Amino acid sequence: MIEVEVKARVDDPKHIERSMIALGATPIGIENQTDTYYNASSRDFAKTDEALRIRVQDNKYFLTYKGPKMDTVSKTRKEFEVEINDANNIGDILSSLGFSPVATIVKKRKRYRIGDFFIALDSVRNLGDFIEIEIDLKDSRNYGEKVEIIFKFIEKLGIDRASTVRESYLEMFLGKR
Repeated sequence: MIEVEVKARVDDPKHIERSMIALGATPIGIENQTDTYYNASSRDFAKTDEALRIRVQDNKYFLTYKGPKMDTVSKTRKEFEVEINDANNIGDILSSLGFSPVATIVKKRKRYRIGDFFIALDSVRNLGDFIEIEIDLKDSRNYGEKVEIIFKFIEKLGIDRASTVRESYLEMFLGKR
């Protein structure tokens, strides 16, 4: 799967939320997420622009791999995710294979949907408030068009294209911005 995503810092989440709803966004839930990121012993994910994480989301667990970003304007990348039953055992397996935990990111996510867009208003511990807008595709054909559609949508919310950020929460947390 290709996750086409654009992210921006948000100064007034309530205002953005009202604007999204005025444009037709429907709330679909609130999630508490704790993401523990791992690095490989064989290569440095910070250098290869990859990510491997275990997500604890309320009472569910997911293992996710994200490939390098595919362009210079968005956070678009290949993503593979599977639901798992036991985050601790998967963490032990990863550690036994030479992966080491790097950092844990904690956030509260309010999710919305409008058309093909999935929208998240994130309140991230120690980082602040953000909006992420994504469209999931089966392959990378025409993903650039989807990026432009997302940029047009965020402009309707009063967010300038130039203010978007490509760094992951992990990169921000580690001070790489």
